[in-house]
Amino acid sequence: MSGVSGVGAVGAGTGGRRDPLAVPVLEVEGLTLSLGEGPDAARILDDVSFTVAAGEARGFVGESGSGKSMTLRAVMGILPPTVHVAAGRILFRGEEIVSAGTTGPVGPRSRGAAAGRLQRLRGTGIAMIFQEPSVALNPVTTVGEQIVDAVRRRQGLSRRQARERALELMELVGIREPARRLGSYPFELSGGMRQRVMIAAAVAGEPQLILCDEPTTALDVTVQAQILALFTRVRDELDAALLYVTHDLGVVAQLCDSLTVLYSGSVMESRPDLRAAFDEPWHPYTRALLDSTPDIDHLEQRLRTIPGSAPTPRDRPDGCSFAPRCERVQDDCRHGRIPDTARSRATEVHCLHPLGSGPGGVPSGESAGSAGGSDADAATDPSTEATERQAAR
Repeated sequence: MSGVSGVGAVGAGTGGRRDPLAVPVLEVEGLTLSLGEGPDAARILDDVSFTVAAGEARGFVGESGSGKSMTLRAVMGILPPTVHVAAGRILFRGEEIVSAGTTGPVGPRSRGAAAGRLQRLRGTGIAMIFQEPSVALNPVTTVGEQIVDAVRRRQGLSRRQARERALELMELVGIREPARRLGSYPFELSGGMRQRVMIAAAVAGEPQLILCDEPTTALDVTVQAQILALFTRVRDELDAALLYVTHDLGVVAQLCDSLTVLYSGSVMESRPDLRAAFDEPWHPYTRALLDSTPDIDHLEQRLRTIPGSAPTPRDRPDGCSFAPRCERVQDDCRHGRIPDTARSRATEVHCLHPLGSGPGGVPSGESAGSAGGSDADAATDPSTEATERQAAR
């Protein structure tokens, strides 16, 4: 049981395997997204950075409007037409796929080497699973045809070979009697079954990175548990990196290895070890999210809430955007840009007064000397400890 009430067992069923010396599957560096351009532009994301390694599942959490889904859309190159990459870049296996200056979705008419790489990677290197399968699936085509077409496009197989592979994928995602289900239409299937079909189509190209945008939100808890177990199985089969967006910390606890917390378009806290983040959160916002999670073991306790609401991109206050709602706010929180006070290459905490902080605002358990990212600091880098723990699982 985690040290955090209401979340449950942390890391149950996870199988992340991370090599700290390997090139990450995904690197997002200083990503800043703006709605519009010029002096009236509003920043949707502000200087967001993180990495995801092969076999790792990183959870992205935060309230509605925090920028979680927009981050995935940037990685997949499906930004709305009015959204502009104002700064930063995104790399896949060390190669740039999204660069500053990109506006809207990346398509056949997009120019530049990065856009070309991203288009080639869609479906093979990178796949995305959406929240509502009924929107992603064609309602007038059988699910079998949709999976077969996905296999043929991404693997170049004959129709007969693609059908055999489609049956294998349907078995992989837990669809019973796949040969009979090949002829079914999406409306003939339950929500959970449609989600399995979408997962089968998404992994048809054996992607190295799977983007998940709240894919279990509309499912009941029993089916949700089955789909989460399926994600773990698919990740292990493909040794794929997983980026999972959700508002449900219980889902993160079951599936993910690492955590990034977003608030109003900015990273509040990013940790390589989910268990450590839940047991000892450093940012007050992370603590507030955990405290607002219902605890079935203590139903007599009053559910805590976070007062107020998150600001819109055009109404962010100066200083820390969470300051108006924070119980630990001080005068210096309301002015200037809040730096990363964790001082570690694998960890971020943008707070001047983090929970459990030691001298200089460095959270306990972190070494101030680990800045710089040299091999000599590996002993004090929390990513090393997290990797060892995951290897033992």
